[in-house]
Amino acid sequence: MKQQSKIEDLLPLSPLQEGLLFHALYDEREADLYAVQLTLDFHGELDAGRLRRSVEAVVRRHPALRAAFRQRKSGESVQLIARAVQVPWQEADLSGRPAAQAEAEAARLAEADRTRRFDMTRPPLLRFTLLKLADGLHRLVFTHHHILLDGWSMPLVFGEVFEIYARDGDASALPGVRPYKDYLSWLATQDRTEAEAAWRHALSGAEPCMVAPAGALRESVVPGKCVSVLSAAETKALGERARGLGVTVNTVVQAAWALVLGSLTGRDDVVFGATVSGRPPELDGVEDIVGMFINTLPVRLRLDPSETLGRLVTRLQEEQTQLLAHQYLGLNQLQSLAGGELFDTLMVFENYPIDEDAFDDTEDGLRVSAVAADDATNYPLSVSVVPGHDLEIRFDYRPDLFRLEQAQEVLDRLVRAVLSITEDPDKCVGRVDVLPAPERVRLLALGRGTGLRTAPTTLAELFEEQATATPDATALVSADGELTFAELDARADRLAAMLTARGVRPESRVALVLPRDSSALVAMLAVLKSGAAFVPVDIEYPAERIGYMLTDAAPVLTLTTTTTRAAVSGTGVAELVLDDAETVRTLAATDVARREDRTRVSPSSPAYVIYTSGSTGRPKGVVVEHRSVVNLLRAHQAEFYGPVSGGRRFRIALTASLSFDTAWDELLWMWAGHELHFIDDRTRRDPDTLRDYALDKSLDLLDVTPTFAQHLLDSGLFSGPGHRPSVLVVGGEALGAALWERLAALEGVSVHNFYGPTEATVDVTSTGLADASWPAIGRPVGNAGVYVLDGRLRLVPVGVPGELYVSGEGLARGYLGRAGLTAERFVADPVTWCAGTRAVSWSSWAGPTTRSRSAASASNSAKSKRP
Repeated sequence: MKQQSKIEDLLPLSPLQEGLLFHALYDEREADLYAVQLTLDFHGELDAGRLRRSVEAVVRRHPALRAAFRQRKSGESVQLIARAVQVPWQEADLSGRPAAQAEAEAARLAEADRTRRFDMTRPPLLRFTLLKLADGLHRLVFTHHHILLDGWSMPLVFGEVFEIYARDGDASALPGVRPYKDYLSWLATQDRTEAEAAWRHALSGAEPCMVAPAGALRESVVPGKCVSVLSAAETKALGERARGLGVTVNTVVQAAWALVLGSLTGRDDVVFGATVSGRPPELDGVEDIVGMFINTLPVRLRLDPSETLGRLVTRLQEEQTQLLAHQYLGLNQLQSLAGGELFDTLMVFENYPIDEDAFDDTEDGLRVSAVAADDATNYPLSVSVVPGHDLEIRFDYRPDLFRLEQAQEVLDRLVRAVLSITEDPDKCVGRVDVLPAPERVRLLALGRGTGLRTAPTTLAELFEEQATATPDATALVSADGELTFAELDARADRLAAMLTARGVRPESRVALVLPRDSSALVAMLAVLKSGAAFVPVDIEYPAERIGYMLTDAAPVLTLTTTTTRAAVSGTGVAELVLDDAETVRTLAATDVARREDRTRVSPSSPAYVIYTSGSTGRPKGVVVEHRSVVNLLRAHQAEFYGPVSGGRRFRIALTASLSFDTAWDELLWMWAGHELHFIDDRTRRDPDTLRDYALDKSLDLLDVTPTFAQHLLDSGLFSGPGHRPSVLVVGGEALGAALWERLAALEGVSVHNFYGPTEATVDVTSTGLADASWPAIGRPVGNAGVYVLDGRLRLVPVGVPGELYVSGEGLARGYLGRAGLTAERFVADPVTWCAGTRAVSWSSWAGPTTRSRSAASASNSAKSKRP
């Protein structure tokens, strides 16, 4: 007689089974995330033997529960249905322990069972543990691999367990079952051509929609969890709204998640995964088949800001309905059609509760309570929605990628979005702000610099005050000698009087085409005293650029020397050659007017016009007023100068070109009473020469680009013996992570990163490298507002790319002679909307790790500080 095979059947895998098997075999050293656990508490007199027989009967009835999974030599995966299996069953009596100890031990045993991996090649991939917690109280722990069962199957399995138990373990009276094999056979007969065409159309143009940091690995990590529960009234209102719109609650929550996902990614075209039942209505009796039918599919939704929330929801359901007949394609196949991975978030709507009243009519009064499920996915962020009297929304998140607070914030946004749709479906999508009030308040606080009181004054007045306070202190060291504050002030006074005599007035402009010596700073200060704005012109600029700047700025006068005047020859602008013999004699004889007799300069008068690089078009002249530079001085005095200098006079290196506004980062130290070293061109460009100068002159602070800082590090400036600069400021370009770490590790050196556009007066944020573990632009300076907004001028959450908006006292007047561009870029403050307040939109950017860090510590992946 031929021996009967132990294998009852050999079957293919469903699409999701293939994915689950891959993850089960991918890393066999860690706990399998797809080990699902269900616990049921039984109250009353429970017959353990009878329950075990009932469980074994159900396993015998359903072939899908006896499956094992193997790979053939060809690489194809198959499931082997065993003819008979021994159902793993264990029992433990904890009733002799105090209740708390019994619960703790029950939890430990359940966790140990859940984390014990299944051997995918040996059936059955399920096991049961029955725990007696007390007299009349038992807990059944059912652990299985998700590859066997979907959530829909769970009540089918336990419905039969309960019914067989009620029949004293006898399953003979139950009707026959339709095997899972029938579904797999139906699946094999489908013509996929039409389905592929439908999905190709639905996903056309879709781009990856990811919330996890770039480069994050798809690993098996035990997820963290957080939960929010809608009240009974909110749940009822949600259900009524869904019915009124003719959609399901699931569709409403999916639309709400799309809104949140849009805010998380800064996109109006989002894609996320959703778990569908996968049970084809064409297959008779499919609703009673036990097995793995569910499938994970992409849900794509375009967010139109002018569309109402109600229309958004109904459109989502219409678009998904068109794909219902094609939900059997596997995710891998769909990603191939779309050109790659599309999403890393998943939404699951769990609409298959266990019937807790199944035992209510039994003679022994046994009843079930406290049904709980524990499962997970490998997605960085998963949303599970559990309907009921109080709708529950659960987030599973990877703790190696997100903190609990971050996950809870996103969950709070989802709840807010759900309630927004429930409360006002006629509101336009573009008017929905998913940020809960506490988060919005926190973001506003993070983006607001310290409030400082600054008396209205000018740069000229402040310098004169400093010269009066410290007349004999050295103010300037340059290639042509040293000047005290009194000497520099007096020379500037005489030149200012000459300028006034030549017709220079407030609101006029004077071009500076001068060498890097004291004449340049005397001229700068003199122009400020005259009330005009200076326009610095680098003599090394190409002649075409110099000509353009002078034509565009239309200065009433150009200040040059005999060595620099050639740079402006032929421009037709009136010149004053400062080292010309006649000019020198005139200056010496000039009677300096009393300061109180001078033309009164307003704090709102222009102080300078700085031209941008022109990298995004022709160069633009940015007009900056005295009040804005004075505000920066006050902010740095309060937040930077004192803390880093310890109250002593510093020696500061001015290495920047005066044609870049970053020079003010060094110049303002002199305005605050410190000694400024105006470094000549040869020295400032050679790291070794600058190192020697810094050591010889005992400089205390250098301000350079990150690239030049790298060269200074390599030169040994900060590692050699003797006096070294104690402060290093970097800016002007992105500061990479490797250099950040190297600079932050310098001993005895305080390193700071400054960031800001010319349009907002040099610096709008700053940070000490020791205060952040990643490249960041830091916190706003005093009286500045720095916010990251989306395309509809809403605050974006932390971790989201957006447009940088800067407001506050540092804002420039605008672009010289370009009213249209000024109106476009300098807009009404979109955060405060206070009358008369403005903001400048600066750059679209995203940070390296979690994208925008909002105002608290925004990434400096945009060019920092200089144009």
